[in-house]
Amino acid sequence: MKLLVDEALQDAVAHRLTTAGHDTTHVRILGLAGHTDDEVMALAISDSRVLVTTDTDFGTILALTGAAGPSVVLLRGIGDSVDERVDALLDVLPRVEYELSEGAVVVIEPDRYRMRYLPIDDA
Repeated sequence: MKLLVDEALQDAVAHRLTTAGHDTTHVRILGLAGHTDDEVMALAISDSRVLVTTDTDFGTILALTGAAGPSVVLLRGIGDSVDERVDALLDVLPRVEYELSEGAVVVIEPDRYRMRYLPIDDA
């Protein structure tokens, strides 16, 4: 899976996901640290990458704009350590690979995950 790790997560998260077989990069590696959420999302779309983050703003942007992408994986309530974050991702990503390829927001919490297809339509 092609992943873009947001600056809210450690560089080591991207490295460990790459080691686990994912095509992963980090916004800092790409020189996008400090750039706007819209710029990060645009890169994820242009590179066909799933955005991995702890920043709830990305889901809010997708909901408000009705955009169909990029897919986002949001870590909520997961510990701050690289091990906790990577373990949670490696547990859930294989289960939602198809949904993320179609366009979805996946929220990973300590004891569960939930998923919503894009575009988000609350009308």
